[in-house]
Amino acid sequence: MISRAQKPQARLTLLLPLLEWVFIKISWGNLVTEKHTIDDLLIIMAKLRDPETGCPWDIKQNFESIAPYTIEEAYEVDDAIRAGDMSALIDELGDLLLQVVFHGQIAKDNGLFSFEDIVNAISKKMIKRHPHVFSGTSIEGADAQTASWEKQKAEERAAKATTSGSVPSALDGVTSALPALSRAVKLQKRAARVGFDWPEPEMVLDKIQEETEELLFEVRNGNSVESVKEEFGDLLFVLVNLGRHFKLDSEECLREANAKFERRFKSVERLLASKGLTPELSNLEEMDALWNTVKKAEKKQTV
Repeated sequence: MISRAQKPQARLTLLLPLLEWVFIKISWGNLVTEKHTIDDLLIIMAKLRDPETGCPWDIKQNFESIAPYTIEEAYEVDDAIRAGDMSALIDELGDLLLQVVFHGQIAKDNGLFSFEDIVNAISKKMIKRHPHVFSGTSIEGADAQTASWEKQKAEERAAKATTSGSVPSALDGVTSALPALSRAVKLQKRAARVGFDWPEPEMVLDKIQEETEELLFEVRNGNSVESVKEEFGDLLFVLVNLGRHFKLDSEECLREANAKFERRFKSVERLLASKGLTPELSNLEEMDALWNTVKKAEKKQTV
């Protein structure tokens, strides 16, 4: 039995879901014109995933099915940054944020966790890893902060390994989902922190020579594809190590090499087109000569 004093509160409790529904319905009418907040985005995603009234495509998605989109959106953010396109960056960051919200809603729908749990976890992590900002301690410069950050992460990894009953490793936590070149750098850096590294770049160059000879041996002796693959992988790994010793980003180097190849090949295609030809109607000798012409022209422009 609800007392007379409790009745207004009870009525309000009953009205709250209705008021929220009315608010959402009003909001839908102004979706395009209003400036929205993260709360609006959470409501939109919940609506898209509604089993009764939502979008069929959004409803059927799960963590695995949208993971490739999450990775793709991160790369598109990178593209916008490299292009210096701030308008595109707004769009791409929004797309990436949507992926986080999407994962959060999928988790909530399955009773696992919520977007709020994600925010809470990262907030706690940032506060814990920045005691010089939030706890009154002092750290001398960015290098000291990086060292402190890495020390805390190592302690967290060790604690996690102990909990799972495994032996802690310096390589724990280097996700296998990273691009291969980036993962190679991370593995090498972790190993270097515990002393497993060549002290001088010249020693890495010697190793490159050794790995090249081993690769050529496998190829020239007609050995299995798997053997050639293994030696080729070893050579790539050491090349990444050389870049690390020269403080070069292997991903960036290869990205720029890709862009250079694309630019020069398209120039070759244009030169062929001016002769009424295509690569298919040309030959390697002619295209190689045009490639050298393009290369020389580019070098003259940079002088």
